[in-house]
Amino acid sequence: MNHAVETRALGRNFGARAALSDVTLSVRDGEMFGLLGPNGSGKTTLFRILSTLLAPTSGTARIGGHDVVHEAVQVREHLGVVFQSPALDPQLTVAENLRCAGHLYGLRGTELEERLLSSLHALRVADRLGDRVHTLSGGLQRRVEIAKSLLPRPRVLLLDEPSTGLDPAARAGLRLALDELRAASGVTIVVTTHLLDEAERCDRVAVLHRGRLVACEAPSALRATLGTDIALVAGDDLAALAARVTAELGWPAEVRGDKLCVEVPTGDNGAGRLVNALAGAAHTITVGRPTLEDVFLKLTGESWGAGEDS
Repeated sequence: MNHAVETRALGRNFGARAALSDVTLSVRDGEMFGLLGPNGSGKTTLFRILSTLLAPTSGTARIGGHDVVHEAVQVREHLGVVFQSPALDPQLTVAENLRCAGHLYGLRGTELEERLLSSLHALRVADRLGDRVHTLSGGLQRRVEIAKSLLPRPRVLLLDEPSTGLDPAARAGLRLALDELRAASGVTIVVTTHLLDEAERCDRVAVLHRGRLVACEAPSALRATLGTDIALVAGDDLAALAARVTAELGWPAEVRGDKLCVEVPTGDNGAGRLVNALAGAAHTITVGRPTLEDVFLKLTGESWGAGEDS
């Protein structure tokens, strides 16, 4: 199995604070791989190391077989990088933005024009070639940025929070374009995200928490580790409902916001038993499959969003 990205015992300290600690993972060629975590999890620090902008304090990281510190030039030859902050000139046209970027990559003439058109077609924005960037929607601008990163024909595409600020329709359009790009070119895509639905689209997800890797599996495999369904219960006294579930059924129950979250064993009519136990006390009971947020809580003991930026 060839690996496009590999880290071994990777760590990064900022003074006395460890932003990353002992992170070991690998990304297969052609994979859509997610770095998932709330703010403070370390995913942005890892992204900066992989993109050669930040040196690790300990351990190693390799892209395309090249070390990100000692062979940074070779690593950059394999990379396309899209940062969270916009990097297009809004007053230039789409074509002018890509031509400027192409010149920085050393591309000229016919080769540049062919790559420019190919990249824009891959992201389904070739019809906006002559439009000024400031006239495009946020979703289209994001696609143009990704098209720009494809000019050097990278082996690995790094995307930092690509869907941030996009509306649901734009996010869906971006996901479709990335799926088509990967199917057509075989490029490996590594995406950082705090959006759980975006992580669900990945082949595998590395879950980061306070700088440490706590799990790395396919989203379906992560959800399966819980071995339960999840019930959300609404009622007047959630603490009393939780105590009732624990006393009568012995199941984990925790108040989350304005709902009681109950882990319901699959099979053996678990949902029916919960309904009977809370008859007359609960307003509504909704039972469904666990989410990645449920997995995160189980793995870390913390609710989604705890921590500080890193």
